[in-house]
Amino acid sequence: MLRWTIIFLIVALVAAVFGFGGISEASAGIAKILFFIFIVLFLISLISRIARR
Repeated sequence: MLRWTIIFLIVALVAAVFGFGGISEASAGIAKILFFIFIVLFLISLISRIARR
């Protein structure tokens, strides 16, 4: 999941450099959503590990 976030972030940066504003905004939005999903899943995993011990 974090890998996809980084890929979309790189696409957003490259698109912004070349002046493609719409693609840049869309890729950055997708990267932001994936990052927050990753954080939530990481925290759930961390809490479940702590609860198992």
